Amino acid sequence: MRKARSVVIWAVVSLCMIVLITLPVNLQTQLITSITVVTVMALIKVLKGEGTWRLVALAFGTSIVLRYVYWRTTNTLPPLNQLGNFIPGLLLYLAEMYSVAMLALSLFIVATPLPSRPSRAAKNERFPHVDVFVPSYNEDAGLLGNTLAAAKAMDYPAEKLHVWLLDDGGTLQKRNSGKLLEAQAAAARHIELKQLCEDLDVSYLTRDRNEHAKAGNLNNGMKHSTGELIAVFDADHAPARDFEMETVGYFEDDPKSSFVQTPHFFINPDPLERNLRTFDKMPSENEMFYGIIQRGLDKWNAAFFCGSAAVLSRRALESQNGFSGISITEDCETALALHGSGWNSIYVDKPLIAGLQPATFASFIGQRSRWAQGMMQILRFRFPLLKRGLTIPQRFCYMSSTLFWLFPFPRTIFLFAPLFYLFFDLEIFTASGGEFLAYTLAYMLVNLMMQNYLYGSFRWPWISELYEYVQTVHLLPAVVSVMLNPRKPTFKVTAKDESIAVSRLSEISRPFFVIFAVQIVALVITIYKIYAEPYKADVTLVVGGWNVINLIMAGCALGVVSERGERASSRRVRVNRRCEFGANGKWYTASIEDVSVHGARLHIFNKQLDEMLVGAVGEIRFRPYSGADLETLPLIVRNIEPSGDISNVGCQYAPKSALDHRLIADLMFANSDQWTQFQASRRRNPGLIRGTIWFLGMSFYQTSRGLVYFFRSMRPEREAQQQAAKVNAG
Repeated sequence: MRKARSVVIWAVVSLCMIVLITLPVNLQTQLITSITVVTVMALIKVLKGEGTWRLVALAFGTSIVLRYVYWRTTNTLPPLNQLGNFIPGLLLYLAEMYSVAMLALSLFIVATPLPSRPSRAAKNERFPHVDVFVPSYNEDAGLLGNTLAAAKAMDYPAEKLHVWLLDDGGTLQKRNSGKLLEAQAAAARHIELKQLCEDLDVSYLTRDRNEHAKAGNLNNGMKHSTGELIAVFDADHAPARDFEMETVGYFEDDPKSSFVQTPHFFINPDPLERNLRTFDKMPSENEMFYGIIQRGLDKWNAAFFCGSAAVLSRRALESQNGFSGISITEDCETALALHGSGWNSIYVDKPLIAGLQPATFASFIGQRSRWAQGMMQILRFRFPLLKRGLTIPQRFCYMSSTLFWLFPFPRTIFLFAPLFYLFFDLEIFTASGGEFLAYTLAYMLVNLMMQNYLYGSFRWPWISELYEYVQTVHLLPAVVSVMLNPRKPTFKVTAKDESIAVSRLSEISRPFFVIFAVQIVALVITIYKIYAEPYKADVTLVVGGWNVINLIMAGCALGVVSERGERASSRRVRVNRRCEFGANGKWYTASIEDVSVHGARLHIFNKQLDEMLVGAVGEIRFRPYSGADLETLPLIVRNIEPSGDISNVGCQYAPKSALDHRLIADLMFANSDQWTQFQASRRRNPGLIRGTIWFLGMSFYQTSRGLVYFFRSMRPEREAQQQAAKVNAG
């Protein structure tokens, strides 16, 4: 009822504003109206208006957007008889209308998202049998050991929890491959992982052939298991102890629930976060999706399965013949099939797993290319708008999720549109400088304000534009390819647990430097045109300003593709747990200060710790969350740093058996509250003005850093050429 009332309020206010949209007014009146609306929206934001006031502010913003659309449609398109201007002008218009349509869908989904659900753990009365699937393809045993150990240690009746490793890297097809090295590697992997599973009391399962990629692997797991519920974790997604307790109970509340999805939390930065150094202070890119959008989708019973960190109903899956596998994004496709058959979904907004995301820019683009192509396949083969069984809101939600991945097309047009005027003198946007100020600039400002209203603490100003720009360069060919041949894409596993030993340019960075150079030339031409053609300086200033915005974005992207060297693939997490440290027959009182998937840092209460211990094998004794007895984990001392009355000791885990992975998982993954606290520490809204100033400063710095990397990369080539010349001369 409350949800319906909110929608009605927003709709009524918007309809009242529509009356004003088509009124013919002079330029001065339009400018005053735009300033008034922007001021009202700003005041509501400053006064922290929520609920109805938030909807009123969004309705005011909607009126400016629709006023712009009306003006843009009726007054700015070039004449049809000037094809040189009309065709690029129409493309720009369509790109803008796409952006308006996506804004409208965003407003529908997240204007009033559901609040986060309270903890369900204490309310569980029934504990159904759960099969835990960990599908794997090429991940190493150490990574899998941590994930399997964490899954095995979940707080759930042991007799009701059955953990499976679904190994697609050791299939009979791979072990019998005609390529000798591939066959030997698969056979060795098969033996190693079977032993790992035996040591961890986990079931190992492979299959004859690698058919239908991840969906086929999961369906094979269903054939060999019987649990009422199925939990799915990617190979690098280690669950916290309370994962099952926070999710399983929802199936008891609603027998029609098909799955419960939780957020994907990552302990390492993506390439943008690492290279721009924003991981510890700015919300990650995926937090906008998991923190806001999924809650908005959940309001309309349209939250979708994300491939991991979820629990699914076997009964629901069997009604659809298992996991869907037509597209290479089996997760969204499966959710679409379930919703279309009348099943419900639940989204729990609490990070209950910790995983790894691509560390290199090339791997990041490879992952996003798969997502984009998979969503295009769903759009082509399943077309959610006409999908039978979906409610109207669900249709809108799925269309938003799939249409989003068309963003490379409008981004490309926005990037090159100003160049049509600056390089070729084409007039693709018929308007004066004053009209641009009154309509377009007001629309852009209101758009930014509405984004800040919707996503403020989860997405800082201009960050969405940066992420889309750096993906566009390489995603555009991928999206075009799948449009031309929808069945061509194949599932590719995202590289995990990567590290970059030395700073370098990404192997796919060249197009970004070319684009930056072109925009520098366009800036020079802008300055020339202002002085050489003063009679149209107002238009030149507007288009030149547009190009400068693109230039700032392109400059920041140079920093993104300049890979910083980093020894560790994951960040350290503060834990502060008591322990004892032992080495060379002596034991010391200590505390574990922070941990990673590879090692830990200890505070040892002894200021004269022997530095000869560096390189020695030691042990830590601590009490796991899962038991009352002290457990011992072997490690190697890497460094000792005296600090007052204590010694800071850096250690690397040295597991001697697969069971040691259980202790590593307990240290790193058992406590989900640490992920929630870390996310909360980054979720603050800098506001539109401060956020823009911050982004400008970052962009200028990253531009210079990218250029430094570029010129450094040229040195080896010049040295090689000089050396070759000497050899030839000799």
